[in-house]
Amino acid sequence: MTPQKDFFLRNIWYYGLPGSRLKRGKMLAKTLLGEPILFGRRQDGSVFALRDICPHRGIPLSCGRFDGKEVECSYHGWRFDSEGNCTEIPALVEGQTLDLKRFGVNSYLVREVQGNIWIYMSDRKTDRDLSLPKPEMDVPRVAEFGDRPYQFLETVHFPCFVDHAVVGLMDPAHSPFVHQAWWWRSEGNFQEQARLFVPSPYGFTMARHKIDIVTPMYRLLGGGRVPETEISFQLPGIRIEELRAGESIITNLTAVTPLSETETEVNFIAYWNVPWLGALVPFLRPFAKAFLNQDRRVVVQQQIGLKHDPPLMLINDADTQAKWYYQIKNEFFRAVAEGRKFENPIKERILKWRG
Repeated sequence: MTPQKDFFLRNIWYYGLPGSRLKRGKMLAKTLLGEPILFGRRQDGSVFALRDICPHRGIPLSCGRFDGKEVECSYHGWRFDSEGNCTEIPALVEGQTLDLKRFGVNSYLVREVQGNIWIYMSDRKTDRDLSLPKPEMDVPRVAEFGDRPYQFLETVHFPCFVDHAVVGLMDPAHSPFVHQAWWWRSEGNFQEQARLFVPSPYGFTMARHKIDIVTPMYRLLGGGRVPETEISFQLPGIRIEELRAGESIITNLTAVTPLSETETEVNFIAYWNVPWLGALVPFLRPFAKAFLNQDRRVVVQQQIGLKHDPPLMLINDADTQAKWYYQIKNEFFRAVAEGRKFENPIKERILKWRG
């Protein structure tokens, strides 16, 4: 199998939605990778996900009702449990028998970890086969915080194919130009940097180092100390950055999820053990939103040129992380197609750039 120019990775965990947005006994419809998905939370608090289409007449199940156990279609009252099994067809009369197993709805594997709901998007036409193999990759976690939920979340939609959002996420040279602000970077404030990168599960990691350019925001988060940082990336589009200043730890997880071929969702999620930081969330939120919207604005501008399908030229070393992303994405695709384990093509290397 040869992947298309633009393709979604399958057989991998994607960020679905924040757990706080799905209340007990409620449903939430969302499109991921172009697929209509219905998320629901049972009365016991557990989460499930079904294909959001009734197999009878095609109406979205999200248009119907959910009693905390079963979903009822609004059109003819067909009912489905949280595993996707059809449990009732009200139009049947006595003596009319049907094998209700024939009318099930595709279900998805979901996991709720550290306040986040993750969904496994397979390449199967149906996920109702109980013999489906367990995912090779585990759900992403941030270290040091156990099962604690996040303390900060900001979501932004990018009008682009997922690859462009991911590559922008790991681009080390755009900050002096895109993120100019008094609280972050001033115009022309850039210098040569050298960082050690090592392979890590399904991706790569920028080894821990002291931050060279200490912005006002870093001074605030570091409590006056120069923080150290470690940044890791893993498929399909997960960036985890850990900041440490003494005993203080602030970790952000940025998850990039394709909604369709032309729209991508970026979720910025933060965890910390700094007691006073929670009081600053209302103050910090506008800055986080402004930072993410600076990236979004560039992506919007980029789409104007991409309409003409230009060749994209990546250079060393500033664009090496982007090259690595395409390499590991294609290797994952090939590994799945060939039924073998993923082999990380990334080798330890020092990258240098000005940024």
